[in-house]
Amino acid sequence: MKPKAHALELRELRAGYDAYDVLQGISLHVGAGERVGLFGPNGHGKTTLLNAISKIIVPRSGSVSFMGEALESLSARRIVERGLIHVPQANQLFPDMEIMETLELAAFTERARRDRNANLDYVLGLFPRLAERRRQQCKTLSGGERQMLSIGVGLMCAPRMLMLDEPTLGLSPKLKQELASAIGEISKRGIPLLLIEQDISFVLSLVDRMYFVDHGEIAREIDRGSDVDHEEIMDMYFGGHAAP
Repeated sequence: MKPKAHALELRELRAGYDAYDVLQGISLHVGAGERVGLFGPNGHGKTTLLNAISKIIVPRSGSVSFMGEALESLSARRIVERGLIHVPQANQLFPDMEIMETLELAAFTERARRDRNANLDYVLGLFPRLAERRRQQCKTLSGGERQMLSIGVGLMCAPRMLMLDEPTLGLSPKLKQELASAIGEISKRGIPLLLIEQDISFVLSLVDRMYFVDHGEIAREIDRGSDVDHEEIMDMYFGGHAAP
């Protein structure tokens, strides 16, 4: 019997900007229904990794497969059509559009249009604040509300997998907890997650495994059930190197 393909698999992925390689041959995988975290110092390649997977930048070498399909020849749009959805940093929304317009516009692929009404009901149920403010322009929302809307946009794309880049950046502890609950609910639907997060306690509460990214390489893989404790993880993070 043929083994089931990982939701996402990277092999020796290299990518960067201009002549500089940021990613130094990264290999990792996300299993079906699995929640995986990426952590490490700023500037060491985590965001570049998601950008390379989703073709915001084109990898220099290596391979990316999604649900068993190679993505090398696909454009960013085709990758979205396959259901691999990247929610980037910094709430990249159209400021003058209303919440409902934004959510409806996100369902632009054929797959997403088929389930648009059901997905819209799900997003508004997951984030009641968006339902209350549905006719407000994006520029009038708070940082937490914009982040909820960004994740809602990702869900409107009918994801088969979600990649979230620092969803709690700059948010208060209360809003972080709200988002953690929402992300937990999303994962209960069986949607695999790849999550970049600087808040170690936050990411530990959500994921099954973590990869420590250091200078564009995977320096350590940590399972939830491993004997690595919070203090050792913090030492890796602030020390900028993997523990022996």
